Amino acid sequence: MRSVAGHSGCAFAVMLAVQPAPAQAFDWSSLDIFGLFTSKDQPPAVSPQTLPYKLEFDLGDAADAKALTRTLQDASLLYRLRQDAPPDGETLARRMAADLNPMVDALWSQGYFNADLTFEVDGARLRVGQEPDARLVRALESYRNREAAPIKIEVVPGPVFSMRRVDIAERGDYDAPTIPDPQKVAKLKPGDPATASALRSAQAALVDYLRNQSRPLAKIVELRPVVDHAARIMDVTYVVDPGPLAGFGDIAIGGTVDVPPEVVRSFIYLEPGDPYSPKALADTRKSITSIPAIGSARIREGDKLDRNGNLPIFVEVSERPKHLIGFSARYSTIDGPALRTYWEHRNLFGGAERLRLEGDIFYVPRIDGSKVQSFGDFERSDIGGRFAFSFMKPALKGSRYDLLVDGFATRERVGTNRYGGYTARYANVTTAIRRRFSDTFSVQAGLEAERGQTSDVLGQIDYTLVGIPLSVKYDSTDSLLDPTRGVRVSASVAPYLMFSDGNHGLFQSKASISGYYALDEDARYVLAGRIGFGSITGAALDEIPPTRLFFAGGGGSVRGYAYRTLSPLGPYNQLIGGRSLFEASVEARVKITETIGIVPFVDVGMAFESAFPDFKETLHFAAGLGLRYYTPIGPIRLDVAAPLNPRKGDKPVAVYISIGQAF
Repeated sequence: MRSVAGHSGCAFAVMLAVQPAPAQAFDWSSLDIFGLFTSKDQPPAVSPQTLPYKLEFDLGDAADAKALTRTLQDASLLYRLRQDAPPDGETLARRMAADLNPMVDALWSQGYFNADLTFEVDGARLRVGQEPDARLVRALESYRNREAAPIKIEVVPGPVFSMRRVDIAERGDYDAPTIPDPQKVAKLKPGDPATASALRSAQAALVDYLRNQSRPLAKIVELRPVVDHAARIMDVTYVVDPGPLAGFGDIAIGGTVDVPPEVVRSFIYLEPGDPYSPKALADTRKSITSIPAIGSARIREGDKLDRNGNLPIFVEVSERPKHLIGFSARYSTIDGPALRTYWEHRNLFGGAERLRLEGDIFYVPRIDGSKVQSFGDFERSDIGGRFAFSFMKPALKGSRYDLLVDGFATRERVGTNRYGGYTARYANVTTAIRRRFSDTFSVQAGLEAERGQTSDVLGQIDYTLVGIPLSVKYDSTDSLLDPTRGVRVSASVAPYLMFSDGNHGLFQSKASISGYYALDEDARYVLAGRIGFGSITGAALDEIPPTRLFFAGGGGSVRGYAYRTLSPLGPYNQLIGGRSLFEASVEARVKITETIGIVPFVDVGMAFESAFPDFKETLHFAAGLGLRYYTPIGPIRLDVAAPLNPRKGDKPVAVYISIGQAF
């Protein structure tokens, strides 16, 4: 049982932070919506020695005139060299003539096979198939030392041609077609616009399909387009060489300097003879770069099969700098600010060992009824801190076993002024061995020891915990900070012996699953959901330290409620924690632009006094809207959440700012 004691004065809260991206220059042109920050290109100044010019694209009333103009500019030598004025009219006329065929090709690439293209200067015209004449040269020279010569590019695009027939011809002798439904694979059907991008996309889709069928040498050997100008249609035939079925061959590793190659090899789950798969190569690249000492991995495929009919693979890695020092910040309107500094060594003993040291400082809420009304009311006990270390030795003796050692020491105060909470001082060390079975699945077993003192409305506990935590993880998602597809599952069980006033046995179990489903190919619309569960058996509620009990609420739980404040209430309506937990969240992640997204969400959760959720305590709901700014390292998250069934004293709105999605 707990001995009754007053609340201690100090408090600390746990903070999760992600390393910020390096500072980058801001590109004002990305905000040029109304042309306020940029100006049109001006031709060079007139002079007796050169003949500057200016271009005008006239596409009439073409529906996609703006996009087509950009396509023509990309193909135009005149446009690219507009700041490099030629010496005379004849040179400029030749430059114009050299532009005709590339610009016609650009029009054809967009399906405008009947387009008409004309260059005109003061009535002097130049068309496809013509050579510049003296009249054009004189018209250009008339502007020397007077003004830039005005070159008008008149384009009559005509109608976009459409596809009529799409045929696939296979080279080689096969018992059955290697592509049973070519039209479905190519996604190119009669009536589609006959554009170069559509033809290239179909070509890539056909090759990708064959490579996914373990044919790594598949290629398109010939493309036969036939254009009927009168009917405004195109027929196309793809000549495909599927190549033989193959597996993976020998895997060579290069680029290592200080990291042993056998460490890299332990994170490659391909074996010679496994069926060839592009996805397996992509997963391999992701797995290799999960080694802290490795910055990037390039995988190159052999250009021919070995004598066993397998494809050799060459892996080139680049190593990261050995040392890292950084700083991160987090803010919530309910939980307050939090700062973190950290130092990391990524190859401590020459075996890709990682040692990370972290120090946190943060504001902690008061739970004794007093408030911070002004800066003068601020006390030392209102600032918390935590020190943690993490050590990993990957690939023990080149195997797929990793050694993990983690520890921390903290003093924390968790709760609210109205509903109280708990104070705690404790330290924890966990040593574990992790076995990686694949890039998505691993199991872990270890030994954990914790020593601490906690105090809440039920009393004080001085305790020592010794346990054997066991866990399993599965993660098939495509991104750590911004997943759009896949599933994450984690589950753990841990039997503990607790030594305090009376010795007890505890059994703690936790599980969570989150899923991500993209509604479109580009993952602009993603549905995300999460469910979490926890349970403690073997001891009464007042015999368990609050640090081991369950609480819901906070930025990674039920947003809109203060961190770890959703739990059963004990004497004097004070938070006491629960022996079980239920949480769930649903989000719709919608990208409005490539960099901006919105996320409506609903959270629900509660801790329960019973060992398993019996839902006798009221579930607490919250809803909100998030804003995401997508960066190369992950989305910057701003969530605004409101409790839907708040308790007296809960704030009406909470704001959370961090890096990465909520889950």
